[in-house]
Amino acid sequence: MMLKKILFVFLSICLSSNSFSQGKKLSPKAAISIITAGPGKVLYEGFGHTAIRIKDQDSDIIYNYGFFDFDAPNFYVNFTKGRLLYKLQSYPFHYFVRSNQRDQRWIKEQILNLNQQEKQQIFEYLENNAKPENATYLYDPFFNNCATKPREILESILNNSIQFDDSYITNHQSFRQLMNDEIPWNSWGSFGINLALGSKLDNTATTKQYMYLPDYVYSGFNKAFIIHNDIKENLITKERYILKFDELKQDTSLFSPFYVFMIVLIFGLFITLKDVKNNHRSKWFDFLLFFTTGLIGSFIVFLWFFTNHSTTPTNFNFLWAFAPNLFVAFLIVKKQPKAWLRRYTQLVFILVLIIPIIWLNKVQQLPIASIPLLLLLITRYYFLSTKLLTSH
Repeated sequence: MMLKKILFVFLSICLSSNSFSQGKKLSPKAAISIITAGPGKVLYEGFGHTAIRIKDQDSDIIYNYGFFDFDAPNFYVNFTKGRLLYKLQSYPFHYFVRSNQRDQRWIKEQILNLNQQEKQQIFEYLENNAKPENATYLYDPFFNNCATKPREILESILNNSIQFDDSYITNHQSFRQLMNDEIPWNSWGSFGINLALGSKLDNTATTKQYMYLPDYVYSGFNKAFIIHNDIKENLITKERYILKFDELKQDTSLFSPFYVFMIVLIFGLFITLKDVKNNHRSKWFDFLLFFTTGLIGSFIVFLWFFTNHSTTPTNFNFLWAFAPNLFVAFLIVKKQPKAWLRRYTQLVFILVLIIPIIWLNKVQQLPIASIPLLLLLITRYYFLSTKLLTSH
């Protein structure tokens, strides 16, 4: 699907390369609008999309900050390290409409209340920004993305002439809460994102920061004003649907994280009860448990300390996904484990018990789907801390 979009955009770029010539002056009939597209079915489309449209007598162009190039040098290395390079592309608006129509995603348009000088300034800014040498920018999903760009651009050009009334937001939420409202909690995408991102995401977002999400860009611009000749006017003169579809929802299935981890919990409790009854220890099960949590913990440590992602540091998922478990997994399977391993299991048992304190005090909300795993770890770690040296 992404490959089709890349080919589609490449064609549109070729078609639109001469749509607006250097130094072009917009006509009095030109209109600039904010375009909001509804969410798609895949994770990276799940939050919707925002772009800017400039329509004139002889052209109709969309300026889209949401593109990235899989074929760029070291793309996957840069992506992993947090150097997410996105770019602005301008192309005929009808291609954007056709793409969303094919995917059955709604499109809303908000026409901006701008005078001729303001339109020209925004047009020239976007045209300059769309040049190959200027188009690439360092993307951040929460602080610098396609949705944050329109307000940033208008405020930089219009200065104090534009005012956003943020009083419509009364229930102040964290970045994580806002994100979790957009994607199903019991999905692998939600689990993975909440696993990888640290406590910075649990800070309460300012009303301006709400606008990292397209839905809040739409609401925010509807509540904004512009001052012309000392008169305060609505920033939006007209809004309409260009495409109208029911909002798409991401699919969930029985093979979802919570249900899978519930099965793991039930199986783990069965193994542990059997071990208690037989005064035995299933070493293979302990190896899998320690190796898996250690591997996940190593991934968290990598994102925390060795990447540039702004929201991966200070991730309290490390309390249960404990990186040293990866090393301990190979020691705990020995017939006569070292005496210090019992103290180690007591340590990891205490670390997991700290998690409810972190959670309830809103320091960081962990993935809801991880609850069965936490219950299993508490049970198994307690068993190991009391039985490790006496069982066989």
